[in-house]
Amino acid sequence: MNASLESLYSACNMQSDTVPLLQNGQHPQHPQHPRSQPTASGPWPLQPQVSPRQRVQRSQPVHILAVRRLQEEDQQFRTSSLPAIPNPFPELCGPGSPPVLTPGSFPPSQAAPKQDVKVFSEDGTSKVVEILADMTARDLCQLLVYKSHCVDDNSWTLVEHHPHLGLERCLEDHELVVQVEGTMASESKFLFRKNYAKYEFFKNPMNFFPEQMVTWCHQSNGSQTQLLQNFLNSSSCPEIQGFLHVKELGRKSWKKLYVCLRRSGLYCSTKGTSKEPRHLQLLADLEDSNVFSLIAGKKQYSAPTDHGLCIKPNKVRNETKELRLLCAEDEQSRACWMTAFRLLKYGMLLYQNYRIPQQRKALLSPFSTPVRSVSENSLVAMDFSGQTGRVIENPAEAQSAALEEGHAWRKRSMRMNILGSQSPLHPSTLSTVIHRTQHWFHGRITREESHRLIKQQGLVDGLFLLRDSQSNPKAFVLTLCHHQKIKNFQILPCEDDGQTFFSLDDGNTKFSDLIQLVDFYQLNKGVLPCKLKHHCTRVAL
Repeated sequence: MNASLESLYSACNMQSDTVPLLQNGQHPQHPQHPRSQPTASGPWPLQPQVSPRQRVQRSQPVHILAVRRLQEEDQQFRTSSLPAIPNPFPELCGPGSPPVLTPGSFPPSQAAPKQDVKVFSEDGTSKVVEILADMTARDLCQLLVYKSHCVDDNSWTLVEHHPHLGLERCLEDHELVVQVEGTMASESKFLFRKNYAKYEFFKNPMNFFPEQMVTWCHQSNGSQTQLLQNFLNSSSCPEIQGFLHVKELGRKSWKKLYVCLRRSGLYCSTKGTSKEPRHLQLLADLEDSNVFSLIAGKKQYSAPTDHGLCIKPNKVRNETKELRLLCAEDEQSRACWMTAFRLLKYGMLLYQNYRIPQQRKALLSPFSTPVRSVSENSLVAMDFSGQTGRVIENPAEAQSAALEEGHAWRKRSMRMNILGSQSPLHPSTLSTVIHRTQHWFHGRITREESHRLIKQQGLVDGLFLLRDSQSNPKAFVLTLCHHQKIKNFQILPCEDDGQTFFSLDDGNTKFSDLIQLVDFYQLNKGVLPCKLKHHCTRVAL
């Protein structure tokens, strides 16, 4: 599938790089030159000149990072402190121009305007960041990752949050932050959080687009490869269809209608499931709008389900009358509608955003640093059984010495336990507190709060968190997402030979602490429906 998408992506890039576009989107028609062979006057006929305006207009966006890097390099040379440079061709100077290049003869450098943006985290903390006017959402996320000392796994995103409207959406990586902030009200704000499902539809498209909801205007084989190609190819006509609860504008009532989403907009049928042009009514346009998720649709808008979405025009700030509110029956249907909206609006640009981190990772892989730290790599196994210590060079001997040291440490800790020692390094004490230092442990939160965190960070397989149990003070709960559904598994303590262990399967597999349990199920599925892959985390800015 990736090979097919790459060929389509390369074809779009080749067309945009070789053929300029006019303002009406048509390719220029070059007249045929009568001389197609070399002549005495010249080797080849002259090609028609292309104006700089035509040369700049492309069908693909310009990489902002590369443009900014060139601007910074030019700014280093365009400084007012440059000395006068002798002109090597004084005879070419006009009578009014001096024979030296003064600093004033350089074109004036225009520094990009800067603006302060306030970004909030999940725990309510915030950070004010000074950004350039052309900074994208991806650039700002990378800056926040650097300032917050987070792990950059390309899953961080910037969220446009409207608490007074009950709406939020994840910004696309190519969107300009300053431009989006200009469409937000004073009560709105940016949130910095993870979203593992941002490009999940490129990996598993069949999970997002059920067959009964997707139709094509042309013949299609319906395979997984052809599915994304039809969405990314601007010449194809994909269509999402199905029943949605639609809120009437200016009223509190909801009506269940048959709706179809096309490149031209969102339509509803006035006569059953008919899709004839005379029976279709336009609900919303895609061009000047964005799709949002409803945060509390039932409470704020009396929505019939919890799976609400909204198509909000960019001009709307505080008014709710112009919001097109919709509700799906389940989470899979809502994800299908929202993903199709993004694909039909941005097309190949979304695939480019998805491929950029992978291409950077491929370029940096030969020069990537080792997983282990420098201090850990400098450690060696030592034997202090004799009068002088020696370095153990044999790996088998080093492993045997480590096992013996571990057994000796356990014997000493058991002896201290019998004597009633209250050492803070006691294994039973460590097993009850060591997990609280991990990012995947969220302490005493409710079941509803854990489900909300999972939904916010993307309903992908393997997304998990651990929390304290509300029913059993000695137990814990593993909250896991599988097939866009959230499940809870209780972790119970059990005793064996006077030691406390933790188990998910009634004592068949026991672990001394929760860190060992998480490490095991990240490598083995066991009794779980899938392996633990991503953990929910909240970072403080």
